[in-house]
Amino acid sequence: MGAYGAGGLANNLLAAGSGGMMIALNLGYGMNPALVGLLGALPRLTDAITDPVMGHISDHTRSRWGRRRPYIFLGAIAAPVMLALLWQLPENRSESFYFNYFLVGSLVFYLAYTVFATPWVALGYELTPDYNERTRLMGVQNFIAQLAWLIAPWFLWFMERPVFGDMRGGAAALAVALALACAGLGILPALFLKERHAGVDAPGSSHRTRTATEALAAGARAVSRFAVGFGETLGSLDFLKLCGATFLVFNGFQLVAAFQSYVIIFYVFAGDQDAAGYWVGAVGTVSALATFGVIVLTTLLGTWIGKRQAFFVCIGISTLGYGLKWFCYDPANPWLLLLPAPLVAFGLGSLFTLMGSMVADVCDQDELKTGERREGMYGAIFWWVVKLGMAAALAAGGFLLNATGFDVELAGEQTERTLFLMRVFDVSMPTVASIVAMLLIARYGITESKARAIRAALEERRGVR
Repeated sequence: MGAYGAGGLANNLLAAGSGGMMIALNLGYGMNPALVGLLGALPRLTDAITDPVMGHISDHTRSRWGRRRPYIFLGAIAAPVMLALLWQLPENRSESFYFNYFLVGSLVFYLAYTVFATPWVALGYELTPDYNERTRLMGVQNFIAQLAWLIAPWFLWFMERPVFGDMRGGAAALAVALALACAGLGILPALFLKERHAGVDAPGSSHRTRTATEALAAGARAVSRFAVGFGETLGSLDFLKLCGATFLVFNGFQLVAAFQSYVIIFYVFAGDQDAAGYWVGAVGTVSALATFGVIVLTTLLGTWIGKRQAFFVCIGISTLGYGLKWFCYDPANPWLLLLPAPLVAFGLGSLFTLMGSMVADVCDQDELKTGERREGMYGAIFWWVVKLGMAAALAAGGFLLNATGFDVELAGEQTERTLFLMRVFDVSMPTVASIVAMLLIARYGITESKARAIRAALEERRGVR
């Protein structure tokens, strides 16, 4: 479990770095917030293709090292290297240069990220067949991975340290530090975990050189298998409900993460970035610390009252936390910023503890129906939805910021209307998203009894006793 959790920490650090550092493009390089939002969103749209393809490739790989581990190892090296290179931006260039440089670099980074993350996610779905142990596995993984969100709130503070000269130098240094950490952690699952469904070439399988006609026929069959697998994966209504709920909850959280810093800087602290940077870090730290407790509580709730009921409890509490921000983000009492943070933590803390376990149950349901194990495809589509949520949050954050009338040149002199709209968006968006997510999960159909019946049928089919 520890090695799998190390991969989760690397995964979250890559996600936190690719999203949380984007504020430097606006405040450090002066780029329009809408363009910053597009840079966060556009590269992730390619994941709609690359993630399912990578999942399909991983599902159908046969090697002595397994289906997942070779890709995890390669991606764990390539993605951090690209993250480090992405932020080594040259000085004194135009906004269009920075936009194009970052766009192209991000496309390569996210491709490498997919090579790591998609097989790593799939590996987690197949590590254990037990209904409750899946929740415990995801709880341990999420607990370790949560360390990333303990660090991420301090990115802004780190990038503003005088030792780096300015925020641009701080971003370059932070990217290198994150790259080293992610590479060291990301290779651990590839080195230390074993695959239950690794698979090797069948005895007597031919490795002779194919003719051009045979190669084309094999390629056509591969495309056909991919299309069929993709369609059958999307045909699972229970899976689509999980994806929709995840998109809404995670998108709401990421929208806050992208937008909240501006509210604290320009509403609570009237543009004082140095003072605000400390409190942004403090709020994030309190939230991250609370999340550790939330993960433990969610793991227990998931095994006591069921995964769906645990989701309702936890997301309900986080929704209350979002609403409380309206009253606690008070310029006269900055310490009140800390009060909503533990409640909001119930959203992210519970989401990936429960959802990973529930997707694994869906994979069993799919095998019973189709006879195939498609953890890679399910993981690819599920995490593409997560990344799409992050992209949508970054894009929406930029456009919403422009909609408020925010002007970086005004610094702490933003208009009353701008500050009011910032607060409205900061509270209302994640609240509405969380409520809709709970409505979706209310119709999720795999209960514990049904999941155990599916598992028993699979074991009987395989001849397992």
